[in-house]
Amino acid sequence: MPKVKVYDLDRNDVGELELSDQIFDVKVNEALFYDVLKAQLASRRSGSAKVKNRAEVRGSSRKVYRQKGTGNARHGNIRAPIYVGGGQAHGPKPRSYAYRPPRKMRAGALRSALSMKLKEGRLLILDAFEMPEIKTRKLERVLETLEVDSGAVIVDAVDNQTLRLSARNMNGHLFLPPEGVNLYDLLRHEHLILTKKAVAALEQRLQQSSARLSSKAPHDVAQAE
Repeated sequence: MPKVKVYDLDRNDVGELELSDQIFDVKVNEALFYDVLKAQLASRRSGSAKVKNRAEVRGSSRKVYRQKGTGNARHGNIRAPIYVGGGQAHGPKPRSYAYRPPRKMRAGALRSALSMKLKEGRLLILDAFEMPEIKTRKLERVLETLEVDSGAVIVDAVDNQTLRLSARNMNGHLFLPPEGVNLYDLLRHEHLILTKKAVAALEQRLQQSSARLSSKAPHDVAQAE
């Protein structure tokens, strides 16, 4: 199991913590990054593009002229797609682009991202992250003391409202509860800051995911994949 140092808010070494090698010491799989990140970004698309077809545009439904005997091409009403102002044929309609990769892929991509942060030296473990008051400027000073000079994901328990409210106005930094940690936010921020509570919650979350998959019958696992 990899051992990491634990710091306080003044970046003083206050101990060590053993991390699960099944979560923080796995092989980085960039192919999983691509598949899961593609699904996350697709789910963010609004899918609101729409045009009006010939049944929705304004215009008379009367036939322009009689079918035969005029020497002209056959036409129906002026709402046909070939007329200016007519309806659009086969245009886009509102749709959802969202899809979810299998749970095994999502969990594997998250493990790879956590392991990558540790191997690159961009994972910082804190004993606790207690702010005395809701103050963005004070949080900025704490991050400077912790030598976090670029974007960071700060993960702590969801009930740490003082930290969450202090971080919500910060450019480049993001507060997340352990339940909300995801691949997209991990990859778009350079640093990852975890409290000891957050580490325990993340390990429990990912271990439970593995347990659910291993408890399935082989036929069910094949279908999930």
